[in-house]
Amino acid sequence: MPGNNPITDSVFVRHVPCTNCGSSDANSEYRDTHQNGDMGSHFHCFVCKKTDMLSDTRPDYSVPHSRTHNVCDPTVTVQESKGEKMNSKFTIEPIPDRGISLVTAKKYGVKVRKDTDGNIVSHAYPYYDYNGQKVLAYKKRDVENKSFSIMTSDNGSFTDSSLFGQQLFSGKGKYITLVEGELDALAAYQMLGSKWPVISLKSGANAAEKDIRKNLEFFNQYDKVVLALDNDKPGKEAAEKLSQIFEVGQCLIMPMHRKDPCEYLNANDSSTFSREWWEAKPVSPDGIICGTDIWDIVSTELTNESIDYPWQALNDLTYGIRKGELVTVTAGSGIGKSAILREIIYHILQNTDEKVGALFMEESIRRTGLGLMSIDANKQFHLPTTTYTKDEMRTSFKNTVGSGRVYLYDHFGSTEIDNIISRIRYMAKGLECKYIFLDHISIIVSSQENGDERKALDEIVTKLRMLVQETNISLFIVSHLKRPQGGGHEIGGVTTLSQLRGSAGIGQLSDIVIGLERDSQAEDPIARNTTQLRVLKNRFSGESGPGSKLLWCKETGRMSEVFDDITETQLESF
Repeated sequence: MPGNNPITDSVFVRHVPCTNCGSSDANSEYRDTHQNGDMGSHFHCFVCKKTDMLSDTRPDYSVPHSRTHNVCDPTVTVQESKGEKMNSKFTIEPIPDRGISLVTAKKYGVKVRKDTDGNIVSHAYPYYDYNGQKVLAYKKRDVENKSFSIMTSDNGSFTDSSLFGQQLFSGKGKYITLVEGELDALAAYQMLGSKWPVISLKSGANAAEKDIRKNLEFFNQYDKVVLALDNDKPGKEAAEKLSQIFEVGQCLIMPMHRKDPCEYLNANDSSTFSREWWEAKPVSPDGIICGTDIWDIVSTELTNESIDYPWQALNDLTYGIRKGELVTVTAGSGIGKSAILREIIYHILQNTDEKVGALFMEESIRRTGLGLMSIDANKQFHLPTTTYTKDEMRTSFKNTVGSGRVYLYDHFGSTEIDNIISRIRYMAKGLECKYIFLDHISIIVSSQENGDERKALDEIVTKLRMLVQETNISLFIVSHLKRPQGGGHEIGGVTTLSQLRGSAGIGQLSDIVIGLERDSQAEDPIARNTTQLRVLKNRFSGESGPGSKLLWCKETGRMSEVFDDITETQLESF
């Protein structure tokens, strides 16, 4: 479109196939009036959004315009006669091949034109002004080639017209039904016993949103708007978009098992159409689901959705580790949170074929790797006093970080919240890690520039919660505790949800919260090396309280469950 000759008016002409995306009817032709009076045309596809300008010069409307579209069938030719006016050859009559009665045709003012043999060759659908008093244009449908064209009245404009049939139903009412095409409107109205208002979109599903927004005040006169759009992809997509425009509870979507109302009428299946119309269901806001629709969800037995923790007493309370859950492990400084996570990672590697992601923010990937290898070997590889052979180290490497199922994050780069989230998402979706461990979120929060710890914690935990829902992973995060009054957790203080540092959102959004308690300053070596696991929150079963007791062995670096009081002598041989 030349910048010095802008379009001042566009009139819809017809639907045609799109040669760009292959859609059979999403491409619309418009007749344009330019500022200087010149006439032209353009095509716009509502699927691929491609626009083609045909001409900015005045065409010869005395010659029918023909265009062949090589899309589905290269032999199909779509014709349109431009500038045609309504004439006396069009009369109101029944449309027998479509099952449309004379009463219905009269109701909507639909006319037909016959050839010399009495066969119907064209339909003409009237489009009125918004006052319902004047016909502005007729949309003509040629029966043989199924092409559409616009026939205008004097000073009429299809663009300025209301929806098809809208002039018939201007008062308030309980139901109004919206369909895609004029014939569908006739068919639906007739099958509903000529009792309920039915109107049609002007240009099919692809321009539906524009049509409805322009006429929203009209639709709001009705309690319910029933969408009976075509049972195909464009129709379903249009119905979904339109449902978001109407008020909550106002829009109903009809569950059609045939393509459109015409198909019901042609199949002599009016009773089914009427029944399905009454079965139209209201569209709820996103996330609102009727309980009757979830039987398959609740009745299907969950399989392979959980594995055990390495420790029995913790399993008795939690029923294991489940995908789709966010687990928070919390404790004071130096209590052994990282060691607990490494034990769980090793347990997963030994008992599943799943991949694991590990983001340990307070240690190097070397330390994380050696920590996992040490569990396998029952030797602390990172200590200079530990003796081992290269073969031992190689074996443990292959059993853990060298198995091809462990992915580590070298965090000596960005610790921005969005960067961490993207890395976790990549581990989950790109690498198919089903169990991911983040130790810990406080270090991420401390790196943020705004300095608002509570806000930053809320942000990252919310994003992590959404990520768990999106990817169905099992995500473990470590969070620190606030220092309690009367002494720190390093001397054995009891953990509570209220002590979670910075944000109540951590406790609210987590499925499981496990607190770690240990008196790291105790004189007794057994007490000093025994960690109490306490389930602070358990959304799955509701059970909480003391779980497993884990005894740490200095020689092996392992944390093993103990059930009875253990003596110092037993500790030495542990």
